Amino acid sequence: QVQLVESGGGLVQPGGSLRLSCAASGFRFSNYGMNWYRQAPGKEREFVARITWSGDSTYYPDSVKGRFTVSRDNAKNTVYLQMNSLKIEDTAVYYCMFRDHLDYWGKGTLVTVSS
Repeated sequence: QVQLVESGGGLVQPGGSLRLSCAASGFRFSNYGMNWYRQAPGKEREFVARITWSGDSTYYPDSVKGRFTVSRDNAKNTVYLQMNSLKIEDTAVYYCMFRDHLDYWGKGTLVTVSS
């Protein structure tokens, strides 16, 4: 069955960096664009990044543009989110997802940015 497993979250100081990974299985990963979302406490889930199936194109909201970079390795069925210059407001649970006939989500990984 489809599985998306995020990892790499943790506690980091403002200005620091983290790299999240999302390991995919149960579907033809290389056929699908992949997305990262996040949800902060008490807030709605927010789009963070998207990468096309080939990795040729990426998309970001203004809130993370220039600080976050999404990438993928189709040979490893893994999508990454490199997060630099982290801010306190980046604190959230980060999820990877893709859309087929349904939306498939991982369980998320917690990123806490705090001094």
